[in-house]
Amino acid sequence: MRIIINNRSMEPIYEQLISQIKSGIISGEIAAGEVLPSVRTMSADLRISALTVKKAYDRLEDEGFVTTVHGKGTFVNTADRQMAAEARRKAVEDDFAAAVQRAKAAGLDDDEIRAALEIILEETDR
Repeated sequence: MRIIINNRSMEPIYEQLISQIKSGIISGEIAAGEVLPSVRTMSADLRISALTVKKAYDRLEDEGFVTTVHGKGTFVNTADRQMAAEARRKAVEDDFAAAVQRAKAAGLDDDEIRAALEIILEETDR
């Protein structure tokens, strides 16, 4: 598992960790049952606070992606295919929402956004 922290990003470091670990779990790069690096190991490797890593792991646990067993580690939960598919759909919806916000901030109206999406869809169908 490779985590890249962007210190210049406006996104908090713990959220960067969460999104990258989630992506790894959803894509299958991080397998169900796999143990994540310990909080201390992850914080040392990334040169960030252990509290930041702990906060990310706690959020992942709250969302059902991992389970922490005290003294043994933090393990990726066994997820059924439906849950993984739903998580992928949610990630795509989040990406679309961010793209729509950027488009509106750039001054595009709803019809222009729809037209742009139609063009993209046509190009990807080729």
